[in-house]
Amino acid sequence: MSTPPVSSGPGLSDREAALRLAAEGGNELPRAGRRTLLRIVVGVIREPMFALLLGAGVIYLFLGDLREGLLLFAFATISSAIAVIQENRSEKVLDALRDLTSPRALVIRSGTRKRIAGREVVRGDLLVLSEGDRVPADALLRSAHDLQIDESLITGESVPVRKLAGPAPAGNVRPGGDDLPVVFSGTMVVRGLGTAEVLATGARSEIGKIGAALIAIESEPTQLTLQTHHIVKVAAIAGIAVSSTFTLIDALVRGGWLNGLLGGIALTMAMLPEEFPLVLTVFTVMGAWRISRARVLTRRAATIETLGAATVLCTDKTGTLTQNRMSIVEMRAGKTVFKTEPAERPPAEIAGLIACGVLASAANPFDPMDKAFHQLDVDSGTRIAGMTLIKEYGLRPERLAVTQVWRATAGADAIVAAKGAPEAIADLCRLDAVQRAALHAGTAEMAEQGMRVLGIARAAWYGDALPDSPSGFEFRFLGLAGLADPLRPEVPEAVRQCRSAGVRVIMITGDHPATARAIARQAGLAADAVVIGPEIEKMDDRAVAARVRAADVFARILPEQKLRIVNALKANGEIVAMTGDGVNDGPSLKAAHIGIAMGGRGTDVAREAAGLVLLDDDFGSIVRAIRLGRRIYDNIRKAMAYILAVHIPIAGLSLLPLLLGLPLIFAPAHIAFLEMVIDPACSIAFEAETEESDVMRRPPRNPAARLFSRPLVVWSLLQGIVAFAVIGAIFLGALWRGMPENEARALTFVSLVFTNFVLIFVNRSFSASLRAAILRPNPALLGIVLAAGTVLATTLLWSPAKTLFEFGPLHWDDLSASFAAGIAVLGALELVKWGFGSNLSR
Repeated sequence: MSTPPVSSGPGLSDREAALRLAAEGGNELPRAGRRTLLRIVVGVIREPMFALLLGAGVIYLFLGDLREGLLLFAFATISSAIAVIQENRSEKVLDALRDLTSPRALVIRSGTRKRIAGREVVRGDLLVLSEGDRVPADALLRSAHDLQIDESLITGESVPVRKLAGPAPAGNVRPGGDDLPVVFSGTMVVRGLGTAEVLATGARSEIGKIGAALIAIESEPTQLTLQTHHIVKVAAIAGIAVSSTFTLIDALVRGGWLNGLLGGIALTMAMLPEEFPLVLTVFTVMGAWRISRARVLTRRAATIETLGAATVLCTDKTGTLTQNRMSIVEMRAGKTVFKTEPAERPPAEIAGLIACGVLASAANPFDPMDKAFHQLDVDSGTRIAGMTLIKEYGLRPERLAVTQVWRATAGADAIVAAKGAPEAIADLCRLDAVQRAALHAGTAEMAEQGMRVLGIARAAWYGDALPDSPSGFEFRFLGLAGLADPLRPEVPEAVRQCRSAGVRVIMITGDHPATARAIARQAGLAADAVVIGPEIEKMDDRAVAARVRAADVFARILPEQKLRIVNALKANGEIVAMTGDGVNDGPSLKAAHIGIAMGGRGTDVAREAAGLVLLDDDFGSIVRAIRLGRRIYDNIRKAMAYILAVHIPIAGLSLLPLLLGLPLIFAPAHIAFLEMVIDPACSIAFEAETEESDVMRRPPRNPAARLFSRPLVVWSLLQGIVAFAVIGAIFLGALWRGMPENEARALTFVSLVFTNFVLIFVNRSFSASLRAAILRPNPALLGIVLAAGTVLATTLLWSPAKTLFEFGPLHWDDLSASFAAGIAVLGALELVKWGFGSNLSR
């Protein structure tokens, strides 16, 4: 390959470059501020339950009870570790941008070419650009030879753009469009050669501006997270107020301040439903694992909470709906029209058209259109071998066509092949008015279907001296080739399922409106009205919010406009999922409630900005992720209903002795044991519940709907009251019969554990029968029952555990009474659920 001419001098000296590097910084993006591990740990310790556990442990140590204190410290450590691991998952968006914007670069310094690290490129450097190079910085072209750049990572436009050397244009120059003299950081040279003077590096480049937008966008907590934290906060305030009051009363009546304080802490812990955040952690971690089996990687677990509520799916076109590769979909030679799908052997005139198109393409192509001709040549079996390229006439502004001259052997006649814009090929072939009209009609028909249309012509040359211009050949027009970025085959069915589930699909692309309309129609989207970027540019935010209510296709959209569309949808109350694969998608992926990146063809920036990544780029995986998201949310509500219900007997049994002046049933260790072992374990059983039959036939839940609806709260309270009444009666009856304090405590604890199991079965379904709830397969539930039963048996039979928990011995008749009480609770609650269970799923 020949080297590009240099028309702008020797470039910077090494000393000048070093001074600018020191003054302006490297050609990379600054890292966003990160939370240190110490700050995360401090934030976790400030949570109410963790503080209560640590406080109770300190009191026990002060009292000299080493075992009890260490046990509480162990519970606190386990809880803290889980939270710290979750909090320590930091964003890597800027790291990905740093890698993308720092490729190796070939520069000219002091008249000598040298290859340096991309981060060492400075303003004023002279870049040497060749096919296959990644542009390391925004730069002004000083020379260019047949230069074409793929800017799809920034603009979303799949077709490369032509670049010409020239003076710096006035005003702010944006990527996109042919014949601009500016190249942009992160883009790819697919054809030709050039030199360029660096204008902007690092954060000042176009990609740098996208990085700044990513820094400015704060990831929003999900509504589910906000609701649960609010409930925990309210319960904590109420619990502290109630427990403080009874601690003071108990201390004044009994005179034991430390014991009263421990009783108050136990009551606060009993009233604090701190399992809610922990259950969310369990569900999201397990949900991420389940979704990964559907070939979807979860980068931020909180995204799973929102999946089931998605009302709008904003999808990029290039690389998301389409395959991000140019393909020849149709060829026309005279009246013969050949479709490449389904694959068939082309007729003779089409085979000749294909062969000529290959001869007009680079032998080792970088250009996507050249690659498409070579691929079709291989697929159709019309490959021409043994030819030698002897001259190339590149693209020119006045002649938008490529002409190449080939010869089989020395002295043989040459074959001349040309392809390019149909108008340019018409000029080379000297077509008359009638022929031009027919050519224009065919071109318009193909363009309306979203194709990029090229004309192809052929000539022969019988001499050795070639003309200076392609117009010196006697070309014969052969036909037209229509290229398109093909639709992914799974997309139409995925769109249909989204519509069935009440999820609106919107396409947002930087491509041409005609192309966008054609792809939208193939995908099954409404494409009657296409909104273009210049329209969005003229609208204020209120007008954009009104426009996005009706339009489903947006074309010629710039990155900041894509972000405005996402924000407008959010302002309209929509829960927005956004798919994409390019650098230009980064801000909108992060701003959306659910960012979904394409993992195979997507850029690192898109993957790091997104909450979900489709590992196999299968658009249908989005539907499977939404299905799983709805199942997860349903099961979260079941688990939350259970936890709210089970806290009532725990709190009631902690409060009852304080009210009646009886021996305390639970110390902080008992409640910590229940909450850190039984409750989280049971939440795993709820997570494993299978989906409801109508999960994809109902609309998304109302984004404003609260997790705890009124029927759900009433149902939970009713469960808890019934359970407390039964267990409280067992405790009071045991004391009335003269049972020792430690035996009454053990009996009450066993009854509470049995009631836990009862509430699990009651809440497995809001509508299914008891028989279905018991027989529905759930290996996790079976494992939880066996594990909890084993732990319970250990605490009753193993002397060190009995001593630690202050349990006395139990007899078979005691256990039988506890079991019978659990069965009675189960029967009563099932009768109540049968009466108004249909209201619980709302």
